[in-house]
Amino acid sequence: MAVVTRNNVVASGVADGQPMVFAHGFGCDQHMWRHVVPAFEDRFRTVVFDHVGFGRSDLDAFDPERHGSLQGYADDLLEVCAELGLERVILVGHSVSAMIALRAAITAPEVFDRLVLVCPSPRYIDDDGYVGGFSEADIDDLLAALDDNYLGWSSAMAPVIMGTPDRPELGEELTNSFCRTDPAIARAFARVTFLSDSRPDLPRVTVPTLVLQSREDVIARPVVGAYVHENIPDSEMVVLDAVGHCPNLSAPDETVAAIEAFVAAPR
Repeated sequence: MAVVTRNNVVASGVADGQPMVFAHGFGCDQHMWRHVVPAFEDRFRTVVFDHVGFGRSDLDAFDPERHGSLQGYADDLLEVCAELGLERVILVGHSVSAMIALRAAITAPEVFDRLVLVCPSPRYIDDDGYVGGFSEADIDDLLAALDDNYLGWSSAMAPVIMGTPDRPELGEELTNSFCRTDPAIARAFARVTFLSDSRPDLPRVTVPTLVLQSREDVIARPVVGAYVHENIPDSEMVVLDAVGHCPNLSAPDETVAAIEAFVAAPR
């Protein structure tokens, strides 16, 4: 069960139910789904895991070459599904894991039944005719700050990413999550996250897809969510009345309701 140990895989819910797999975003771990997963455990086989380098994953499994691209993380995810014998998977990916989910679904579409992309961004850097929300200089500065002082960067950026100044405890939780991450692995994953361009992958998705977008999100703005929706065939989009990049923490009830409606709809 090396794969299960590598990714700290935890399965719960109905053993023979349709599987739902939840993948966390940058600097986070499976704990970030704790307010969402219980809503589905009475009908689905729910699976959470930690990407290599995060949470309680096996840090020794980090491979700079394999994990130097989103595809490497997608391959990890597919190995988790294979190890557990999962079929017709409903895959829920937050932030960068939305793009990892795309890669997995393109690589092995037969494994997946539906995708839910929470606050996705296929490219963070603006381009001709495309608004990603950041200039190339912005991202260079972000990565330089992360390299220079990871803990300081985490303390400054986590509350901004969370986007809930009226609920400082959520920003503090994300800060603590960032700070628990191995800095070297975090720096490597940050480059994969913020420098990747997944736009060419969007039209290749053949699995029914729901895009969940916060109404305000400084990391993945509504225009980015709309771009993802417009470029994935057979996709739907729901704009949540939530602020910030982590509605799974800041607005779990609304997040659950949107996912519930999508998975309950007939195909």
